[in-house]
Amino acid sequence: MIGAALRQLLDEEQLREGVGRLAEEINGHYQGRPLTIIGVLTGSVVLLADLIRLLDMPLKVGLVQATSYRGATTPGELELNLDLLPDIAGRQVLIVDDIFDTGHTLAALVEKFMALGPAQLRSAVLLRKAGRVEVPLQPDHVGFEIPNEFVVGYGLDYADLYRNLPHVAALDPEDLSPQHGQKQSAAASGENGS
Repeated sequence: MIGAALRQLLDEEQLREGVGRLAEEINGHYQGRPLTIIGVLTGSVVLLADLIRLLDMPLKVGLVQATSYRGATTPGELELNLDLLPDIAGRQVLIVDDIFDTGHTLAALVEKFMALGPAQLRSAVLLRKAGRVEVPLQPDHVGFEIPNEFVVGYGLDYADLYRNLPHVAALDPEDLSPQHGQKQSAAASGENGS
């Protein structure tokens, strides 16, 4: 992976502004009402950390892990680990994820969370990828629209690399092995694709 061709799509300043816009929208919607914000591991951790510092309401923070592949290359069924999820019954809840790709992860989370009885359930994503959605659901808050490319950085990974980049970049197709190319398509949420 060293020497992979990365094309920057969003720089640090654009990301700061985009997260600021998301925070303004979220603050405007909740108007200071208590909120439980749930980050989807692992890709959302950078966004979650930056976003919660801009929110102006009483906050509870929880995490959920969504995985749709085994190991590095084998696609599988979507698995949700709710062990770190706080009680959301009767609460305003916001799911925060890194990327909305096919939408299967967000749709599964919404279905699972609605069964737990929140007062209201909404969602926010940093990135919405063009041309990939396979569900009728759309996120309520979107930071950026991006082309249908494999992206890394700002929490997003390729084979568990690049999460620490301070910007969002696209990996060139020749830098994706056939197995890992399938991973993002099949993972369509879990780690780098929602």
